[in-house]
Amino acid sequence: MNRVSSGRNRTGQRSRLTLRKAWLHFKTITHHRHLVLRGCFAVGLYRQGILHDLSKYMPSEFLVGARYYQGDRSPNNAEREETGASLAWLHHKGRNRHHYEYWMDYNAHSVLNGPYPSDAAIVPVKMPGRYVVEMLMDRIAASKTYHPDTYRDSDPLGYYLRGNKNDVLIHPETAALLEKLLRMLAEKGETETFSYIRAHLHRKRRKKTAREGTS
Repeated sequence: MNRVSSGRNRTGQRSRLTLRKAWLHFKTITHHRHLVLRGCFAVGLYRQGILHDLSKYMPSEFLVGARYYQGDRSPNNAEREETGASLAWLHHKGRNRHHYEYWMDYNAHSVLNGPYPSDAAIVPVKMPGRYVVEMLMDRIAASKTYHPDTYRDSDPLGYYLRGNKNDVLIHPETAALLEKLLRMLAEKGETETFSYIRAHLHRKRRKKTAREGTS
């Protein structure tokens, strides 16, 4: 892999792994997981809440995260600054379905008539709704974790608009649903947004059960 970088993080120093940073990183990712778990449980996604981000405790992710621990942002960004790429992120996104970067596939005849050029080698795949909801919970939890004293319900939307709004790696329908939920959160708050999600998920489940019962 050709990784071009300055070899330094934003402090100008190379990052080191210490016991203190490992403990702080453990507390951060565990707190984040608990926030996502509560959000998922609130909308009925119990299994996803329990399994969320467990790969972060694997050595390939945890040791790197501890070494590049920041406290106010993802350690993946610091790893990129120092090495040119984040191997921890590459490992993480390939094992967690709530990241839209997981949902990429080689182009095939079945998608040639879709919203992408016919010569596109890799295209995004539409995410199932339950993983879009988990992605919403992930973004809420990240904002609360890194900015606990200043968090507002509009923060996850602002972060998305600054960084992911025009990302070609996300399927248009996935982007539309995510932005819809983020705007609802910003304008109406968690209680109403979570209530909408619960009703929407249950309605889809009832329709799926009805179809299976008639097949």
